[in-house]
Amino acid sequence: MKITKHGHACLELELDGKKALIDPGLYTEDVSGLTDVVVLVITHSHDDHCFETQVAGIVKSNPGIKIFGTSEVAAKLSGFDVTTVYHGDFFQEQGFSFEFFGDMHQIIHESIPLIQNTAVMVNGKLYYPGDSYTTPDQPVEILACPTSAPWLKIGDVMDFVAAVKPNQSFATHNALLSDLGHDLNNGRVKLVTEQFGGEFTYLKVGDSLEA
Repeated sequence: MKITKHGHACLELELDGKKALIDPGLYTEDVSGLTDVVVLVITHSHDDHCFETQVAGIVKSNPGIKIFGTSEVAAKLSGFDVTTVYHGDFFQEQGFSFEFFGDMHQIIHESIPLIQNTAVMVNGKLYYPGDSYTTPDQPVEILACPTSAPWLKIGDVMDFVAAVKPNQSFATHNALLSDLGHDLNNGRVKLVTEQFGGEFTYLKVGDSLEA
């Protein structure tokens, strides 16, 4: 499975000529022209993960696409056919498998309403937590690790990586960082990943790795 990092929190997964897309949001470059996309997963309803213009273009370019998301995502995308997912759900679609974990977004501030969030494991290999520190009850081969957010403290990220103990990690959810910020936060994720025998890779926009 080929994993390609798009802007901010968006990932493209390709297997045997088919693609799955996760969280094409407001801070992601236009990915609406991608073809052969059979599944779209949206972890939660915030615009940087769920942007209607991106979704409309993706659906237009990929008739018959399957969309998975929380009930709040389904409500936001009411004009589209969204399959609502909950903790423990498992689906298979054209060579891809998706197992969903957790149910809530990380707290930003007590004054800001808490929303739903789903984490997802793809093909038993790639774990993507969305905006959460939800830890799966199974080993993680590759962790897509958030490294910047209004809700994020790098010490909490380090604890999350230590709890997951991935064989490999890479940074995501990082559009708001400067080059210095990338260097600092990536270094912390790399440190903890390597402490448990794993390897960290910094994927810039457009970079890929094989799972």
